[in-house]
Amino acid sequence: MAGGGMDRIRIVGGNKLNGTIPISGAKNAALPLMTAALLTDETLILD
Repeated sequence: MAGGGMDRIRIVGGNKLNGTIPISGAKNAALPLMTAALLTDETLILD
């Protein structure tokens, strides 16, 4: 999204999730990513 932050993250089952999402300075921006991480059995790294 150019010039704006994420308002929401929608995850629909049946598809593998992968990729990267850059997180700006606000630590609260990582909260939706950590919540989504609970839905996977695989290794997840949040740097």
